[in-house]
Amino acid sequence: MDPIIHLLLHLLLLASSFQHGLSVEAQPSNPISRITVVGVVFCDTCSSNTFSRHSYLLPGVEVNIECKFKARSPKTTEQMSVSANRTTNSYGVYKLEMPRVDGVDCVEGLAVESVCQASLTGRKSRACGIPGLKTSTNQITVKSKQDNLCIYSLNALSYRPTKRNATLCRNHE
Repeated sequence: MDPIIHLLLHLLLLASSFQHGLSVEAQPSNPISRITVVGVVFCDTCSSNTFSRHSYLLPGVEVNIECKFKARSPKTTEQMSVSANRTTNSYGVYKLEMPRVDGVDCVEGLAVESVCQASLTGRKSRACGIPGLKTSTNQITVKSKQDNLCIYSLNALSYRPTKRNATLCRNHE
């Protein structure tokens, strides 16, 4: 995926993840981090495996998210596996907020090892219904010290149309 488009998609994800606003209240002395997994699904109109100027984000797509977290701190050694289905919002973004674990501080604490994967589970659109990028495991981690929040942003998933529009996509050979 084009690095600039990739960056723009991640910025969109971050903006939607901070929809609750920034908090100025005092953090507890024993913080418990919030961990959120986010990603997007788009229609790859030109079947180029990239988000192009003809691509668009897909609302209403069901995505399965599976994550395994392993946290080690002086207070706990926790392993947590989570599997959940989420549906993309009107901006094509899916989001899973993980349960909080006492003693786990993903922002400043000891390392939290994580592996997350998102997979397409179904789409009923005739215009863009063939799975393209079906599974995503690569992630970017963003940490907010002020909000005690870690965001795991997964690479985009995509569908493509059943028939490629040769006129529209002539520069994407």
